[in-house]
Amino acid sequence: MDRNAVRRAWDAVAETYAARRDPDGSDAALIDDLCDALATDPATGDRDPLVLDVGCGDGARTLANLPPSSVGLDVSRRGLELAAETVPDARLVHGEMSALPFAADRFDAITAYHAVFHVERERHPDVYDEFARVLRPGGRLLLTLPSGRFETVRRGWMGGEMFFSAPGRERTLDQLRAAGFADVETRTATDPLGSSTEFAFARLAGEGEEGRTRP
Repeated sequence: MDRNAVRRAWDAVAETYAARRDPDGSDAALIDDLCDALATDPATGDRDPLVLDVGCGDGARTLANLPPSSVGLDVSRRGLELAAETVPDARLVHGEMSALPFAADRFDAITAYHAVFHVERERHPDVYDEFARVLRPGGRLLLTLPSGRFETVRRGWMGGEMFFSAPGRERTLDQLRAAGFADVETRTATDPLGSSTEFAFARLAGEGEEGRTRP
């Protein structure tokens, strides 16, 4: 599926996906851990941290639990319409994660839950480079890790069809380090549809630092 087809696919399934997602669960609790880390980060000072939620969808799982200044980005206009109802005070932006419409060093953190998988795996390094570009030095990243290597269109998914693509877990970790992320910590949590999924916390390294991974 090309980018326009993926966008249309998300528009078609956005309401069903929102209805089937459990807004609670242990992967939602990871947001609290991210917010705690930001609250003790000297770079944020007394201000609310600015967080970008990539692939925010209807906003119930991630965006609604982020600081009030947070920004939601999604390729699906229907998903953003739902997010406007769920999180009316959030700033919502229509765009693609491989070409983020934001200035460099703008955000304190990025969340990307079940999002990067819907971009062709050949473009995943571009996505992580974009994440690094818009994060300030020392900024945080919380995203879903793939469980394997795949590229497929799943027909009947949420009553429609959807494109999924990933280069594998270890390759993804290598790509994060290549984009400049360090101190990568992985955790397993319950995802929105009830299965177990691995997530990664990472920090954008400063000049001269090297990426490190911890289980």
